[in-house]
Amino acid sequence: MQTIVPPAPSVLKLLAHDLRWTLLQQLTQSDYRVAELVAQVKQPLNLVSYHLRQLRQAGLVYERRSTADERSFYYSLDLQRLHMLYLEASSSLHPSLGETIPPGSRTQWHFDGPPPRLLFLCTSNSARSQMAEALVHHLGQGQAQAVSAGSHPAQAVHPLAIRTLARWGIQMSQSVPKSLEMFVGQSFDRVITLCDRVRERCPTWLDSSPIHWSLPDPSTAEGSEAERQQVFDQLAIQLDMRIRLLLTLLEQERRETISGQKTGS
Repeated sequence: MQTIVPPAPSVLKLLAHDLRWTLLQQLTQSDYRVAELVAQVKQPLNLVSYHLRQLRQAGLVYERRSTADERSFYYSLDLQRLHMLYLEASSSLHPSLGETIPPGSRTQWHFDGPPPRLLFLCTSNSARSQMAEALVHHLGQGQAQAVSAGSHPAQAVHPLAIRTLARWGIQMSQSVPKSLEMFVGQSFDRVITLCDRVRERCPTWLDSSPIHWSLPDPSTAEGSEAERQQVFDQLAIQLDMRIRLLLTLLEQERRETISGQKTGS
């Protein structure tokens, strides 16, 4: 009796294209506008737009209108959906390959040398950047350091931001908004902007290769308290996945740097 083998999952076929793979690699580093992606991959605009459309239709990439300039859009990698589809594809090959990590659960990273320093920036430093700072401390277990600040700091951290992470066992009750001016002249391994306005007006002294995560401000969400809580919950999940990816990339970068130094010596 002949065994019927199902076709390869469509997500794997989508990822197998060289240009789409390159675009996704760029979007693991930061969110970008289409012109920035064109410059990085050095391919014509119409070709990049075509493959971005393929990724959007598959739900792996989404676009969001810039809050700083409504004429432009930021493209973002949907890490949550990609992770889900990738695990499903892995499971179809063997069930043991489809294991997942619950949001908020700790993972051990190992950085040779001093812990990497991260700076998270948004406008009011009351929700997105504060949650990112707290998540790094929680997930990194001392292996990574993080601070956050805002271009126009609010008076207090948003209560729903505090409540959201408290449900994950992460305390933010002592957190206070800070001005980005406090960090002028300090050195960071990465500076991550979480707000389009800050990204497009961010002082160049902050970092030579900044990262941008184009995330909507949850404090502007409308509706019932349960609906607004859901917005903060989704933000926490997005930040959790992005921070895990960033720490893994930094760990790999540190390892390669040290390996290169040993080879050179």
